[in-house]
Amino acid sequence: MRIKTDINDYIFRGYDIRGIYEKDLDEDVAYTIGLAFGTKLVKERKNTTVIGYDNRSSSPFLFKALAKGINETGVDVINIGLVTTPMYYYALKLFKTTSGIMITASHNPKEYNGFKMSFNGIYNTYGEYIQEFKELVKSCDFIQGKDGKIITKDIKNDYLDYILESISFGPKRLKVVVDCGNGTTSVIAKELFDRLNIDYIPLFFESDPNFPNHHPDPSVPENLIHLKETVKEVKADLGIAFDGDGDRVGVVSEKGEMINVDLLMVIFIRDLLPKLKDKRILFDVKCSKALKDEIVKLGGIPIQYRTGNSYLRAKVVEDNIKFGGELSGHIFFNDKFYGADDGFYAALRILEILTNTDKTISELLEGVNKYYSTPEIKLSTPDNIKFEKIEKVKQYCEEKGYKTLAIDGCKVLFDDGFALIRASNTGPNITLRFEAKTEERLNEIRNEFLELMKTI
Repeated sequence: MRIKTDINDYIFRGYDIRGIYEKDLDEDVAYTIGLAFGTKLVKERKNTTVIGYDNRSSSPFLFKALAKGINETGVDVINIGLVTTPMYYYALKLFKTTSGIMITASHNPKEYNGFKMSFNGIYNTYGEYIQEFKELVKSCDFIQGKDGKIITKDIKNDYLDYILESISFGPKRLKVVVDCGNGTTSVIAKELFDRLNIDYIPLFFESDPNFPNHHPDPSVPENLIHLKETVKEVKADLGIAFDGDGDRVGVVSEKGEMINVDLLMVIFIRDLLPKLKDKRILFDVKCSKALKDEIVKLGGIPIQYRTGNSYLRAKVVEDNIKFGGELSGHIFFNDKFYGADDGFYAALRILEILTNTDKTISELLEGVNKYYSTPEIKLSTPDNIKFEKIEKVKQYCEEKGYKTLAIDGCKVLFDDGFALIRASNTGPNITLRFEAKTEERLNEIRNEFLELMKTI
C-alpha cells in the first residue's frame, strides 16, 4: 500500500468523500485518507476512533486500508464491522468517541463507495471542513511510524435495545410490509421487526451489494413498485422502505401510494407539536409549502435550511431543535431520541403513532393544503461545471426580477409555487423540483426552467 499523491479533487464532496471504487477510490486512496485522518486526530490529542462499513463489496477492502493508515499514526480503531450508518452514529455515542468514519456510498449505485467522517463524534463534517481536510490529504504531511491497534466490538443488541426503549406501542396490531432493498438494513431488520407486536411481510431482506431487485433509494417512486404492489395485495396498513445504509426511510400508505417525506413529517408534527415547548421545526429547501403551512397552522416556527443530512443534523444539535427532516428521507428526532437520522427509528415512530389511533395513515393526512409538485429531476452535469450553471440560473432570476432564496442553490419563490435548482452534493448532477397550486401553473414553472437549463 502506498501514499496516493494524485487523488481526484471531486471525491471531496459537500458532506462526505465519495467516488467510484477502483477509479476514484481504491485501497491506496483509503490508506492515504487514513493517514490524514489519524494525523488530524493526533494533532487534536485524540487517540481512538470508530469505523463501521456498509454491505458494498468494496467496503471490507477499504476498511482494511483505511484502518491501516489510521493505525500507523498511533490511533486505535474500534471496528464495529458491518453496520448501518445509524448504528455507527450510536457507536459514537456508546463509546463516547469524538471521531469516526462510516464507509458507505448510501444510495449511490453499487460501483460507488465513500467515507462519512466525524471530527466531533456528534455529526458528520461538511462543506469547508471537508475542503480543509482535502488540503491535509493532498499535502501528504502525515505522522507515521507508530502502532495503533484494532479493537473489535459488536454493538447490535445494545443498538436495538436503545432505539426501542423510548417507543410505546398501543393496542392496535398492524400489518406492515418492510422493504430493505437488499441494502445494509438487511443484516439487522429481522431481529428488530421480530421484537415488535406487528405482523410484517419482509421484502428483500437478503444482503446483496448488487441490489438485484431495485435500487435502495426510497425517495424515488420507481424503487417502491414492489412495496406498493405488496401493500395492496396483502391489504397491509402501510409499507416501509429503507435506503442502502439505513439512515433514510420511505413510506407507502394502505392505498399503495407513496407518501412524500415532507407529508410524513406533517403526521409527525401533528403528533409532536402539542407536546413540545420549543416549537421550532427544521426542514430543507426541497420540502413542499404544505409542510410550512401546517407548521404555522399548528403554532410552530418553521425553519427552512439547506439540503444535506450533515448540515441538518448539525443544525439540530447546535440549535437544540427538537424535530427536523428533509425530503430525501432523513428525519431527526431530538425529543426523546438523540437527534440522529435513523431510518429504523423513524419507522418505529410512525408505527407508534398508528398503533395508538384508529385512523389509517391516509386519514392522518386529511386537511393538508394541496399543492402539485414534481419529484426530484436530476440533470447529469459534470462536477466541474455544475456550480457555474447554478450561478447562471441566479443571474437569470435577477434579470427577471424574481424573488429567490440562495441558502442552497437557487429557490425561486412565486406567490403560487416555487422552482428549486441546486447542485447535488453527492454526484455529478443538478437537481430540480417544482411546485404550484395548480397543475397548469406547475407545468408553466417547470417548462420555463427546464428550457433555461438547456441554454446555459
